Amino acid sequence: MFSALRACARLPLWAPAFWRSPCATPINTLSQFRSFHPTPSSWVTINQAMKRKKPQKALKSKSPLLNTSPQRKGVCTQIFIAKPKKPNSAKRKVARVKLSTGKTLQAYIQGEGHNLQEHSVVLIRGGRAQDLPGVGYKVVRGAMDLGGVVGRATARSRYGVKKPKK
Repeated sequence: MFSALRACARLPLWAPAFWRSPCATPINTLSQFRSFHPTPSSWVTINQAMKRKKPQKALKSKSPLLNTSPQRKGVCTQIFIAKPKKPNSAKRKVARVKLSTGKTLQAYIQGEGHNLQEHSVVLIRGGRAQDLPGVGYKVVRGAMDLGGVVGRATARSRYGVKKPKK
């Protein structure tokens, strides 16, 4: 058997078929480099494939209109009230905003009460309103033309409120 393997190994790969003996099958020509191993080195065993890390997918941005910026400036073109999805019931305040990049989006106005109207300049950040379909951005309270929530005592930084004086 080893003499047949040696004979196959001595033949060059460019040799015509009639030079080669019947032992010169594609597997044997590949195995001439690893003569005592059943699989060629380019193949991977199932165990090796299982242990390899999966190729990581490129993370898709949840707020693509901000172009990797933390916030963007925009001008309100319309303020309206939207109704949330099925189990919830409320009147959510939403602004249609045209960003400085020229793109238009819908942004949720958090908190109780607001002083926004058409042509107000606002700051937009990422973060969706979970029960409003199509609203994937929020307006930053206490920045530019939008004031903070009046009388807010808890979670003040989210609503643009200074610490109350004692």
